Amino acid sequence: MELALDFTGSGGAPAVSASQPNTILSLTLAHVLAGVGAEQEQPVSLSDVHVIRHSFRPNDETALRGPEDLTLDKVLRYTREQDISPRRFPADPPRFWVIFIADGKNRSRLWGTFENHGEVAGERTASCRYFELTVSDFLSPLRDRLVIDWDNPRSWHRSGSSASTARMQVVEIADRDKVPFPGFDGVLLSYHLLQEMVEDRRYADWQAALSEVQGIYLITDSSNGKQYVGKADGSERILGRWQTYARDGHGGNVALRELAYESVGAGNQSVRTDHARHFVFSLLRVFGPSTPSFEVNAAESHYKAALMTRKFGLNRN
Repeated sequence: MELALDFTGSGGAPAVSASQPNTILSLTLAHVLAGVGAEQEQPVSLSDVHVIRHSFRPNDETALRGPEDLTLDKVLRYTREQDISPRRFPADPPRFWVIFIADGKNRSRLWGTFENHGEVAGERTASCRYFELTVSDFLSPLRDRLVIDWDNPRSWHRSGSSASTARMQVVEIADRDKVPFPGFDGVLLSYHLLQEMVEDRRYADWQAALSEVQGIYLITDSSNGKQYVGKADGSERILGRWQTYARDGHGGNVALRELAYESVGAGNQSVRTDHARHFVFSLLRVFGPSTPSFEVNAAESHYKAALMTRKFGLNRN
């Protein structure tokens, strides 16, 4: 079955539909770029586009180490720094930088698009150039949905014009389906997914369920196995408590806050870390909204004792 690109959808967003075999060529990235570009108020041509593919490097603190690093700040910081050599990156790159993330051997998923406003000359070093980039709406309807076959993973960037000659076929344009709630006993979220769950409307069923219950939760540090038992009671509910962790990574807890900051330099300056990327969240027990606080407190104390999180874990009281 072949794929056809239809630009009659809302907002100019392309939609994939089935076509009869052998009636059209296979859909490629160049088709998508050209088609969506033609629909813009100010048309975007292939020569206006540079395509970049980032891969995860778990052991490199200066790179994107995993899905939890796919925040705007981190991707922007990583992308805007480029090699000084024009042989490694264009001397005058085009206006739009379309960012893909490696999603398997050749599979690459669209992260988003930056608009390039030029090099920031004052930041140039002996080895690097830095560009002023801002988020662009170009291709935004396809963010996280468009998956292509990056035909040569050794080549991590290329011009939009060269993409027209490469066999970078579209593998998938996925729907943004709702994520079903697995039940309270099935909740298990990495920190990256926790941040997504509290904000993304695809998790509406999760948000509704977790906003109705008090409970006892467990945070496990996957880097060393240490655990923290916490509670959400009163009007805060589980969702409200976890939204706090999603914002700051420690929720005000003493031991977790110590992991979120480290002292550096002679003046012991406190610097934010990204240690929360190791946290995994789950539920131990849930209570209805009318359950009195003393019952929730008693359950919290029980689990702290049972899991020995005061002696071996991250609970300080």
